[in-house]
Amino acid sequence: LSAATTAVIGPGVSVVITDPGRGPDLSDVAKQRLPGTGQVILDRDLQLVVNSLWASGAEAIAVGGVRLGPNVTIRQAGGAILVDNHPISSPYTVAAIGPPNTMLDNFNRSTGLHRLRLLEASYRVGVNVSSADGLSLPAGAVREIKFAKQIGP
Repeated sequence: LSAATTAVIGPGVSVVITDPGRGPDLSDVAKQRLPGTGQVILDRDLQLVVNSLWASGAEAIAVGGVRLGPNVTIRQAGGAILVDNHPISSPYTVAAIGPPNTMLDNFNRSTGLHRLRLLEASYRVGVNVSSADGLSLPAGAVREIKFAKQIGP
């Protein structure tokens, strides 16, 4: 499942993060809060949520409808957050398939949710974490292999 070669449907956890609107901007190079825009959530916040969900027992994850697999990145380019070079915007939805009860228990104690709760208290970021019965995640993008070398006999 983590290779993201096929679409998957199953139970899991959904995390929806919503920027508060006009307020601090964290997208400058120095990663400091600047007045003027509504963007509070950064790529590293989504990365932390994703890593916390993997550690919580997720078997497959999509961010903004883009399936995560090998060589897929979540990164910031200017003010945009890109997942596998696809721009996404608030509200950011992270869907993770896996055992919902175990994932919720573990995620509730994770650094990812702790970070979101701090942003919620400090900047009015919206955070909604819930279990879901019928999550549907697409297959990931097919990657062309440009170089391969046999190891061993």
